[in-house]
Amino acid sequence: MELSDLHAAVGDPSLDSVTFLNEVADRYPDAVSFAAGRPSEDFFRVGDLDRYLRRYCAFLASERGFDERRIVRTLFQYGRTKGITADLVARHLAVDEGITADPESVVVTVGAQEAMLLVLRALRRDGRDVALAVSPTYAGFTGAARLVDMPVLPVASGERGIDLDDLRERLRATRGEGLRPRCLYLVPDFSNPTGLSLDIPTRRRLLDVAAREDLLLLEDNPYGHFTGRGDRLPTLKALDEEARVIYLGSFAKTASPGVRVGFAVADQRVTVQGRSTGYLADELAKIKSMVTVNTSPISQALVAGQLLEHDFSLYAANAEARASYRRNLDLVCDGLRQRFPAGQAGEVRWNVPTGGFFVVLSVPFRADDEMLEHSARAHRVLWTPMGHFYPEPGAGDHQLRLSCSLLTPAEIGTGLDRLADLVAEQTRHETAETVGSAETAETAETAEVVRAGPRA
Repeated sequence: MELSDLHAAVGDPSLDSVTFLNEVADRYPDAVSFAAGRPSEDFFRVGDLDRYLRRYCAFLASERGFDERRIVRTLFQYGRTKGITADLVARHLAVDEGITADPESVVVTVGAQEAMLLVLRALRRDGRDVALAVSPTYAGFTGAARLVDMPVLPVASGERGIDLDDLRERLRATRGEGLRPRCLYLVPDFSNPTGLSLDIPTRRRLLDVAAREDLLLLEDNPYGHFTGRGDRLPTLKALDEEARVIYLGSFAKTASPGVRVGFAVADQRVTVQGRSTGYLADELAKIKSMVTVNTSPISQALVAGQLLEHDFSLYAANAEARASYRRNLDLVCDGLRQRFPAGQAGEVRWNVPTGGFFVVLSVPFRADDEMLEHSARAHRVLWTPMGHFYPEPGAGDHQLRLSCSLLTPAEIGTGLDRLADLVAEQTRHETAETVGSAETAETAETAEVVRAGPRA
């Protein structure tokens, strides 16, 4: 079978990113990995699974009045496409995020990745439709868009997490080309990959722009609970008064990636000839019924049990994890300052996020997949090339992402030492090549003068 006979997306490099990074990690298991943006396994307990499941079953019996036969049917059979725990997810959003969501506007999905795919599939009507994304952006979004044949156009992030002037210009230019920008995807809190967050004035201005431009915002919020320095900021959805925001949520970081449970809050009204037919969530559920049928009831039950145990606050449940991630983020930033002192670092620079998992480092050499392979083999340290997060070819070639969530303090110190060795090695190479090029140019110029002879 020829690859060219398959859908064009399967040959897209963006779909190879995760596979490539996993393969490198598997080949060098002794390398310190700053690559994986996973939650720490220190806070998982096998015994929690049984306890959460029993907690949810007790809830079904006491609060819903289910007998054992109905509980068995709820857990073991196909469930409602929108999810059997949408009402509990809505209660969690009210407690932790200040979001008032009708449970009927919630679709419980197989991770937030499915939520993205469902939304993009619903919004992509024909070849004129495009999505916008703050660049650099999460590779899973661009991959999902590729699967539904929806181009993703970049919007600059700027210093505040989004450049609103660039957004307005992108909308004007796109519409001028006869295209329809259907949505803007962004991670307002501790973004993957940059770690940037939008301040409150920027959030409000973005909502104003979305209202004036008739644009939907896809707010992805996997890291909002993991604040470092400063107070938590309200989500865009909590500030949204005109149903401009589709909220994409995930329990991967706050509960467990293994349960594969996420959700979408899509409370936009869908109309036919001016008459409301329900929420956009109802349309997403129709698509989901043809993709995954329903989200595992047992997985939903495990998340629900954790929500019930912690009075619907996963922010409270993650207090210990949040402190660990905050410590790790500080260790990475302090460690970079120690290894690349001001005035000596040259072209090595990094940002200092106020929370989340990620730090972006700019280096004076190409930090691409080939360099990652060398880093893993020769220096035993892994990181993520930032080129994987840019829709624009060649962008981010001199940047790398460091993730601090999965490492111990000792591993962070060892990994930064190895990273510093890589930077020193490559800086020497860059300097040698620059000197060599200059000497070659000088030799060529001298030879040209000799050939030309003395000037009159």
